[in-house]
Amino acid sequence: MKVHDRSCGRGRSYGHERPLSLLRACVIIRLMVELILSKIKIDERRNEQVIVLKEKNGHRMLPVVIGISEVQAIKLKLSGAELPRPLTHDLLLSAIRKLGAEVQKIVIDNLENNTFYAKLVLRDAQGAVVEIDARPSDSVAVALGAQAPIFIEEKVLEEAGLGEEESGQ
Repeated sequence: MKVHDRSCGRGRSYGHERPLSLLRACVIIRLMVELILSKIKIDERRNEQVIVLKEKNGHRMLPVVIGISEVQAIKLKLSGAELPRPLTHDLLLSAIRKLGAEVQKIVIDNLENNTFYAKLVLRDAQGAVVEIDARPSDSVAVALGAQAPIFIEEKVLEEAGLGEEESGQ
């Protein structure tokens, strides 16, 4: 599913009193694709953990190398295990909720020097949209806990995504 995200930056919007030219100037259109967590792969020979995100309504895959603590947190979320004390991602989600905000989605929005960048997109108690810079692995763990959708900008998926043939699916 492709989504057009239109905003005037960081939750601000201009009223109708602004000239139309200013309204056009502030609209940013980002073509985004929804992803789902497809699988977790652990390569003991290379000592790597990889989450594979799949296009929700397509065939492209996005492998993302993550740390061992993030893969463990994601596995625990998927298993539904209840822990006596919160893990870091649970703590963050609890803090977000206690402050009256909610996780709307996560967006993987950049790839630079083989490093993915992501944003947690929150809606605060006043309804403003707040974006927080985060690693994709942490973002996925938080999104799973919040049952929030995972998106990627089309340009990043085009650059780093794999088709079914390339991914071995």
